[in-house]
Amino acid sequence: WEKTTRPFLRTMEFWWQEGHTVHETAEEAQAETRQQLEVYAEVCEKYLAIPVIRGRKTDKEKFAGAEETYTVEAMMHDGKALQSATSHYFGDGFAKAFDITFQGRDNQLHHPYETSWGMSPRIIGAIIMTHGDDNGLVLPPAVAPIQVIVLPIAQHKPGVLEAAAQLKERLVNAGFRVKVDDSDNSMGWKCAQYEMKGVPVRVEIGPRDIEAGQCVLVRRNDGEKTVVALENLEAAVAEQLELVQKGMFEKAKQNLDNHIYEAHSLEEAKQLQAEHGGFIKTMWCGELECELKMKEEGGMSSRCMPLKQEHLDDVCPICGKPAKKMIYWGVAY
Repeated sequence: WEKTTRPFLRTMEFWWQEGHTVHETAEEAQAETRQQLEVYAEVCEKYLAIPVIRGRKTDKEKFAGAEETYTVEAMMHDGKALQSATSHYFGDGFAKAFDITFQGRDNQLHHPYETSWGMSPRIIGAIIMTHGDDNGLVLPPAVAPIQVIVLPIAQHKPGVLEAAAQLKERLVNAGFRVKVDDSDNSMGWKCAQYEMKGVPVRVEIGPRDIEAGQCVLVRRNDGEKTVVALENLEAAVAEQLELVQKGMFEKAKQNLDNHIYEAHSLEEAKQLQAEHGGFIKTMWCGELECELKMKEEGGMSSRCMPLKQEHLDDVCPICGKPAKKMIYWGVAY
């Protein structure tokens, strides 16, 4: 089925989170399909800090056998799109093909309506390519395995390691995922190491901090440093983690918004894609010929028809026929 594979993204997809449901009515199945799309959108936006565009696939791009396929599309740093999850409404086609029936409320046999939906570990690639920078990973606090790294400064001096251990214990008891690095590596090595690993917040404490009753919190996403009193540690860490999560989403949202362009002709779409990448939105007549022409001449595939439709033009920019829907085109992983 896959004509080409992409290392890491496609080769990760042997392991899926996937669901299948069977329903009495088409309306129930359609509602389930849209509900699961929103679940995936929430996972991306609320937990992974990845803004997405919700949309429906064209007939050419939808899942084989589905009546409707819905998708959430994300934008990576380099202007390429990544399909991050899909949700499919199958109608009763598979039920009829395999003679699946149930006894209805009227005591007659009926074919049920089915859905399927899934997200794969390629979403790990989305996290890396959406948030990562030249120093390494930048992980959203909501899903980071380690949310806080405690680094003792001048740990050979009396009381420093003990103070770092106490900070960890307090934060663990408050519900945070915390680690202390008391290895013999230098402070510079440790800071670089946990930046590379994407740990959202770094806590630094040394002899002077202990004497002053304070510690220093450093955010991974923007490097902002904050000095906090030790007595306010738990509340301060919670606030910084929230700021990291919010800041990461806002930065990714700005990147998405900056990579959406409007085109009114095939040539303009090709030029925008060549110069900027991103999503190119146009109107579309709905004809397969135009979809294929955009792919063959423009080098872009149809990503989705967004659920929130806009009106750009009255004609399809590819063939000049009356336009029906707005559609996003782009180059995708």
